[in-house]
Parts: sequence; C-alpha cells; structure tokens
Amino acid sequence: MEQYIEFATNHYLLVFALVCVIFLLIQDLVANSFNKYENISPLIAVTKMNSDDVVVLDVREQHEFTKSHIENALNIPLGKVEEQLQALEKHKKHPMIVTCQTGARSTAACKTLTKAGFEQVYNLIGGMQSWEDNKLPIKLGKIKD
Repeated sequence: MEQYIEFATNHYLLVFALVCVIFLLIQDLVANSFNKYENISPLIAVTKMNSDDVVVLDVREQHEFTKSHIENALNIPLGKVEEQLQALEKHKKHPMIVTCQTGARSTAACKTLTKAGFEQVYNLIGGMQSWEDNKLPIKLGKIKD
C-alpha cells in the first residue's frame, strides 16, 4: 500500500488523469443507461428500413444534405428540430432513425424527440460517415455553384 501512495505522490498528474478518465467513463455509462433511444449500426438500420415503416431524419445542414443523403430521408437541421416537431407529429408512432454526419448532432436530436414523446427513436452510430464507409446506398444531389 505504501508503494501506491508513493507512486501517487510522485506521479500526481498521471493519477489525476486516471481519475478523470474513470469519472468520464462512469458518467457515460450512467447517461447511456437512462437513454430512451437506442444506438444502432448502419447494417441494423438497413434491416429496420427493409422490415418496418421507418422514417429517416437527417439533422445535418441543408448544404451537407444536398451533397449526399439516405434515400427518402427528411432533412431538418438540428437547430430547427424543436420548431418542426409539429411537422414530425404524424411520424410519432413510426420507428425513426436519426442521422447526421458523424453521430454527434443526432444524439441531441434523439433526446429532443424522446422528450417530445416519440416512442421508437434510433441514433445511427457514426452517422453518414459510417453509412458511406459501409458502402450503403446514398442519393447524390447536385451541388449548386
């Protein structure tokens, strides 16, 4: 035990970094256990899209959406999701897959949708980047000059 104390006093920055990492991991585990939405991979998303009446919501900005997107996806930028909840109301009972470029913005949109009462909300892990890495079909748009 004396060696641990000696190590901690000699390498306090390493010990502090370890404590921070452990705290962040525990915080992440606790936060994920209380999520009302589910994280799914692109391949599972395709399976859901083929078997259910799924709505795909893309929360990227319009210019990102125009470059490429999932076929039949709705585009509502993250900043406007709360404003557009009324328009999404008709899809409340349908499974909804939310995506963005990397999966970071879609997490916030999933939280907003579950708070609004949407029952089946799924976050696409890795977003469109992961979708394209898995060589899944996308619809290319014309880039306006």
